[in-house]
Amino acid sequence: MQLTRRQMMAAVPAAGLLAAAAPALRAYAADPPDAGRILQNTLAMLAGTAASNARPEVASKLEAIQATARDHLAAMDAAGDGELFAGMPLGADDAALARSHQYLSEIALATRTAGVDTDLVENRTVQHRVIDALGWLHEHYLADQDAGYYGNWFNWEIGMPTHATRAQVLLADEIAAYRPDLTATVVATWDAYLRNGVDGDVDLDSRFHTGANLADITTNRILQGALLGDVGRITKAVEDQATVFETIDPYHLEHGVTDGYYADGSFIQHHSVAYTGSYGKTLLTRVVQTVAMVDGAADGVGSDLVDVVVGWVRHGFAPLIYEGWMMEAVKGRAVARTTSGYVDVRIVAEAVVDLADYARAADAHALRAYVKYLDRTSPTSLDPDGFVSPVSVARFADIVADPGLDAADLCPDEHCAAYNAMDRTVHRRPGFAFSLARSSSRISKYEYMNGENLLPWFQGDGAHQLYLAGEDQRQAYGVDHYTTVAPDRLAGVTAPVEERRSVPDLYGELWYDNPDHPLEFTASSQSQNTYVYFPRATNSHSGGAVLGVYGAAGMVLSDDVPYVDKQAGVLPEDFVVYRNAAGTKSWFLLDEEIVVLAAGLDGRDGRGAVTTLDSRIAAPSEEVRVSGTWQDGTRWSGPGAGRLAWARYANLTRGTAVGYAVLDEQDVTVTLTDVTRSRRAVRLSNPDTAVTKNVFTLTVEHPAGTGPAGLAYAIVPHAREEQLAAYTSRPLSVLANTERMQAVRHDRLGLLAANVFADGAQQVANLRIDGPASVIARRRGRGLDVAISDPTMHRQAVTVLVRGRARAAETEVDGVTVRRVPGGTEVTADVHQVYGASRTVTLV
Repeated sequence: MQLTRRQMMAAVPAAGLLAAAAPALRAYAADPPDAGRILQNTLAMLAGTAASNARPEVASKLEAIQATARDHLAAMDAAGDGELFAGMPLGADDAALARSHQYLSEIALATRTAGVDTDLVENRTVQHRVIDALGWLHEHYLADQDAGYYGNWFNWEIGMPTHATRAQVLLADEIAAYRPDLTATVVATWDAYLRNGVDGDVDLDSRFHTGANLADITTNRILQGALLGDVGRITKAVEDQATVFETIDPYHLEHGVTDGYYADGSFIQHHSVAYTGSYGKTLLTRVVQTVAMVDGAADGVGSDLVDVVVGWVRHGFAPLIYEGWMMEAVKGRAVARTTSGYVDVRIVAEAVVDLADYARAADAHALRAYVKYLDRTSPTSLDPDGFVSPVSVARFADIVADPGLDAADLCPDEHCAAYNAMDRTVHRRPGFAFSLARSSSRISKYEYMNGENLLPWFQGDGAHQLYLAGEDQRQAYGVDHYTTVAPDRLAGVTAPVEERRSVPDLYGELWYDNPDHPLEFTASSQSQNTYVYFPRATNSHSGGAVLGVYGAAGMVLSDDVPYVDKQAGVLPEDFVVYRNAAGTKSWFLLDEEIVVLAAGLDGRDGRGAVTTLDSRIAAPSEEVRVSGTWQDGTRWSGPGAGRLAWARYANLTRGTAVGYAVLDEQDVTVTLTDVTRSRRAVRLSNPDTAVTKNVFTLTVEHPAGTGPAGLAYAIVPHAREEQLAAYTSRPLSVLANTERMQAVRHDRLGLLAANVFADGAQQVANLRIDGPASVIARRRGRGLDVAISDPTMHRQAVTVLVRGRARAAETEVDGVTVRRVPGGTEVTADVHQVYGASRTVTLV
């Protein structure tokens, strides 16, 4: 891995660095920055101030810092040969090296916590022990470039430098007096590992140095510049970090980087993974910390910069956090971790707490109200003791104790967000939130890596989560959901009937190893990313329109890149691939229901397929009841199979329910089974803990040899039985459900929505739509609101003919042309390079 990584990095051309970084952040470096101020700010952030540390609310955080340091010191005392800390043999274990640096940083922190009366604070003996240990690690494991750099690149370029740099900042004065050459020596080694043969400080063309990773690297370099008094290094690092503030324009990429925030609020990392809930929160944290570090060091905090980050929180995070729970659809491989969900949001909350101190007055008030809302609505405390900074703990205490501050979500109760840049849709109403994960040739079907998320294959094939208000989502989703629900029975998924094996089961390792193949399969190679870690789909059609608080989304199911390339003879003979099911799917997101249409469903290659309408879990001790009626009106309850008209899943213990109205004739299978599996089934590093859940699934089978199948149903959160029984006479109707077009009408809402998948004009009700598009039209008084989106993201324009009396645009809208034509009104939306965004106009 060492040689492959070095050769690969050396082969990347050292292109010119970005000339025009984000102006707001570049302003910090306009004047020579005050290195001393940066060090003071960082010390205050990490160790707190005398004022913050005197607060009673901060006491437990400080006690935890001291206790952690004492544990580490005891482990140092008990260390054996080849260890710095007992139980962590170093040798060729780069993870142990990274943890050793982390532990030293945490010991250093305990010696600098201001105002704390313990024998560790300002204990020079302990500080010298840390300094000597940093030097020992460098001498024995880091300085030799040929012997070093093995294992995970992240540890060498981000992990170890982060912990070592923090330790050096915390002990800067003592290092200067005791071992003045140490900082420059160690920093030179980090530079050597970072560059790896590339001529430049940070290679902005490297596929490793993007998004959150680049923010980590440049933050370290800012602090290292401050330690060395190297103003040029600080300025350059600040300018490099500015690139992560730029909104990604997929049509004009800088350095080919697709990682970062998009105009619609999407966040992508690893080039094609929807990742707001993991790397996105890391980036948010890091840039807010940077704001604090450089505050007052040059021109002060730029309001434009803070406005950008506030926008991330308001549009990129808030819709994805439901009652304190981070949605699974944007967490990549982290969905299989035991520390997830509510814990994820604590990290976001700390960033928001600190951001509020720099935001404009109105934004600051809204951010603080949001923190209070997160604390109030989450079934678990945000636990500020887990915050990085004691100062943040004190700020959080002020927020939650403020009697004049009303808790308020940043996301409205009624909201629909199309994150088309990352193939995600979120729909919220009072009482529930619905998230949908799609995939395409732009976005990965899933992420697997490092033995995490072992059974991921269908997570981007229309999988959904339906979060019900008031529930502890740890009991409904999270790692236990993925542990006990079969991977091909995830809610919303159509999967072929076959058995699949995880990467470790297939190859005996955490990746496919074949360095001699022309594609050079090694742990960190691009080929591993493309074919193993996060393969993309091969369909271009995935996206949808939003009209106010209503939405439509559609996708074409497709094979992934590994399968297609294996058929083309590109991949090695022993590389295992799986073929996906075929089909066309739509989701229409309304007030009381989510309507799902599917057509052309086929397992292919002689395989059957199964569509899972929903999967839910409950503890075996909880009282669950399933009821419904057959198509002939006969009442039914419990597990079973037959031609259902509707079904209702009720958790009587939690007081929640979900209904399912079958909108065509289908044989539906209902199962309710206790399932026991180990959490290691989905992540090798999880504790080997057996989890038992009562698993409910509602499925429709598509047997092999019966031809492409169709399906239409509505998911109705909190449905009552009489509400479901009335669905046949409700104002909801399916107008089309074919592979060419899918459409619904809701008379009470005055709404018509359609997804067109085929070329050529398609007619539905009074709309004529010219080719692939997503369209929503809704009557509003005397007007008609129309939203148009291009889900392929490569069309120039979409034209919709509204038949009937001629209309005109109520007001002119950029990118929309309205003209009267024989038989009605023609609306043409310019969708060129808007990346799936909706064009909306009102006709009167």
